[in-house]
Amino acid sequence: MTYVTPKDFAVRMIDAGQSKVAMSTRDTLIRSYMAGAILALAAAFAVTISVQTGSPLLGAVLFPVGFCMLYLLGFDLLTGVFTLVPLAWLDKRAGVSLGAMLRNWGLVFVGNFAGALTTALLMAIVFTYGFSADVNEVGQAIGGIGEGRTVGYAEHGFAGMLTLFVRGVLCNWMVSTGVVGAMMSDSLPGKVIAMWMPIMLFFYMGFEHSVVNMFLFPIGLMLGGDFTIGDYLIWNEIPTVLGNLVGGLTFVGLMIYTTHVKTGPLRELRVKVKQ
Repeated sequence: MTYVTPKDFAVRMIDAGQSKVAMSTRDTLIRSYMAGAILALAAAFAVTISVQTGSPLLGAVLFPVGFCMLYLLGFDLLTGVFTLVPLAWLDKRAGVSLGAMLRNWGLVFVGNFAGALTTALLMAIVFTYGFSADVNEVGQAIGGIGEGRTVGYAEHGFAGMLTLFVRGVLCNWMVSTGVVGAMMSDSLPGKVIAMWMPIMLFFYMGFEHSVVNMFLFPIGLMLGGDFTIGDYLIWNEIPTVLGNLVGGLTFVGLMIYTTHVKTGPLRELRVKVKQ
């Protein structure tokens, strides 16, 4: 599968972070818009499979098709730039300042949200025959997700907020591992396999992904979910974004950078000579 060693794909991660900062505003918005739209469609696909087959595992197994497609097409998710761009800043790459990094994050957030919202509207039309019929079974399930993962957390107060944040951390630990997975191979099958595994894990475990939630909660509101925009922002999106940032940067970006780029000095080995 033409495996790329950690030392080499670590450099690719830094290069990717720098290239994303250098990208034009237009291209950043287009690529993030398409990433949000495709990932949202994959989420709708996975929920549909789970509801119609009664097997959440099957939905999780097939959900990564959207993630693989968007990364192979060169599109960008907020969860990915949270991990890659800071490495270029830490490595003091030319043109990568704190302001440039925050600008990139902001543009990707806007693009992802716009793309996910577009798919939410289109799928809401599909689920309701243009808002002229009752919400179908899949639509009801999506509305229930939005309610359970906002009001459900709020019912537990601080403990619920902590759980939400930790699920965001765990999510981007896996998602960013999938982003790096695309750099671990120079072959198409190798890239897909390396991306598929951690994405399947995060989805089945019910971790919180900020971009997936940009689809699930707006469409839940469109389909009559019993929660508010305020519930969505306070009891899901904002803590999830923060958790995703911490998880991807801490458990993936910084760990790989620290041990494969800023590698510690080798120990001097002492060999005992037999008398």
